[in-house]
Amino acid sequence: MGIQCLVVISRLYRESQAIRLCLKHFRQNNYNEAFQSLQKRSKVKLEHPLLTELHCKLVREGHFERCEQIIDMASQDGLFNMYIANQDYKPLWKLIAPLTVGEDESRPGMRGGHQMCMDVNTEMIYLFGGWDGTTDLADFWVFSVQDNEWTCLSKNTEEEGGPTARSCHKMCIDPSRHQIFILGRYMDQTMRNTTPLKSDFYVYDIASAKWTLICDDTGAEGGPRLIFDHQMSMDSEKSTIYVFGGRVLTSSSSSEDRPSEGSFSGLYLYHIPTNTWQLKRPDYSAHHHHHHHHHHLHLHDLKRNTKDIKSRTGHSMLFQPESRKLFVFAGQRGKEYLSDFFTYNIDNEEIELISRGGNTGHPSGVPVAGFTQRATIDPELDEIHVLSGLSKDKDKEDTMKNSFWVYYIKQERWSCVYKNENNDQQYWKQQQHVEPCPRYAHQLVYDHIHKRHYLFGGNPGNHNRQRPRLDDFWSLELCRPTKEELVRRCKYLIRRHSFQETAMGNPMMALSYLQRDLAEMVNHSDPEETKEFQLLASRLFSPGLEVPEHLLMGQCTEDAPPFYASRTQLYDTLVSFFPVDMSQPHDNLIDCIL
Repeated sequence: MGIQCLVVISRLYRESQAIRLCLKHFRQNNYNEAFQSLQKRSKVKLEHPLLTELHCKLVREGHFERCEQIIDMASQDGLFNMYIANQDYKPLWKLIAPLTVGEDESRPGMRGGHQMCMDVNTEMIYLFGGWDGTTDLADFWVFSVQDNEWTCLSKNTEEEGGPTARSCHKMCIDPSRHQIFILGRYMDQTMRNTTPLKSDFYVYDIASAKWTLICDDTGAEGGPRLIFDHQMSMDSEKSTIYVFGGRVLTSSSSSEDRPSEGSFSGLYLYHIPTNTWQLKRPDYSAHHHHHHHHHHLHLHDLKRNTKDIKSRTGHSMLFQPESRKLFVFAGQRGKEYLSDFFTYNIDNEEIELISRGGNTGHPSGVPVAGFTQRATIDPELDEIHVLSGLSKDKDKEDTMKNSFWVYYIKQERWSCVYKNENNDQQYWKQQQHVEPCPRYAHQLVYDHIHKRHYLFGGNPGNHNRQRPRLDDFWSLELCRPTKEELVRRCKYLIRRHSFQETAMGNPMMALSYLQRDLAEMVNHSDPEETKEFQLLASRLFSPGLEVPEHLLMGQCTEDAPPFYASRTQLYDTLVSFFPVDMSQPHDNLIDCIL
């Protein structure tokens, strides 16, 4: 019975779609009698009554003021929300503090490999450590967004019982407890031979401004050994920190590229109240050969292979509180660049592959592997934001580019909202107050309440030979058109059309309409619209007034109102901003005929 039902429903649906295509075609071509009789007999609705009224007022009567009222009503009823939500973001960079000239004690100096975290409730950004091109740093700063200024909390945290100078460590904040945790660091070969390779773990209490050494070696307490370029995520509700990946420092790791057994760190969980570590998943290479005889178990279910996680460095890991999942992607293992993307469910420990990732830019448009990416998550909008910059790989320097990606978690879809592939030093010098140049080893934090990113410093690679490291500070907002902007654009289109109709019969009247009514709807910060507006004015009195092609089409007959074709064109444009289920079919009958 079920299948039969579906076949009938599908046939009925196709039939009503066919009728709607005919209705649209008849109306577009002003076959009014055919339109009326088909609508009466079939009882199929072409569109929502509001849009039928818009068609009547715009195309039949040319009552433009009423059309604007209908647009206002539609906006108030939220009819444009869906269109706006489907628009791509546009990035808006603002330079908070440019690259310094000379010494400036009032703000953090140039560095890469530093860490930042943000307390969104107080709008405070904390910055610690990094490498300035010659030494590791141990200074600790806070930036107040509200006061728009930096404060140095400590010139050297080691003197206050806090961490020693370091870079490539990780820092995360627990906003409900007002505490900041710091784990890991990078040491070069000479340091490794003189310093004990212990993984110290610190907490900073914001209210009392005090550092505490939680433990001088997490490796001895069931936690990770000394690691760098790992990721840390905070689950505030459950007072738990997740640590995944990173390179384990050993005194003998002479060959950087060929990872020896166990040189990547697995997935650990740290429970703050009980001060306990748990290893959730070792790196797959560390136990890979033990599990060969189990492998046939997983072949049937590669999507949820709950055994193996490939550890890595320089990846991104984000926690989504609502689904209680960690999102992990990109990074590298030695020379291998990874572009897989998976989630780890904290409660049932299940892994789900979102994309397996080859080494290529994905056809569906996925950020390319092998570039340092910085990622943030918006738990309210269910979006992951990724800023992709430079490759650390010296051979890849020429291919550096800046791009910004958004991953819509619910729709499982990537969208590239911005790309700048310019690779010219002069160009970036000119742009230095407009947008940040490509870089790596920088830091990005996100305020999901005010929907704003903050970016500090980093390594410009070969882009800026005068500066081994950067100290510029930026904010970034991702903007979509607002309802108000969309309404303005609709009214601009309506008035532009009204002007063109008037201009054909009465240029003087059209001129005053242009100066008064059309001018107030122009977005003067949009170069295209401004240029178009100026052209309309200049054409008005040019000799041999050219009548726009679309106004000539469809000669005036007894029953066809003037300008029927051009008004229909405008109507079709306006309708595209309304929800699909309210409006006429998107397709045209003519296109269906092969």
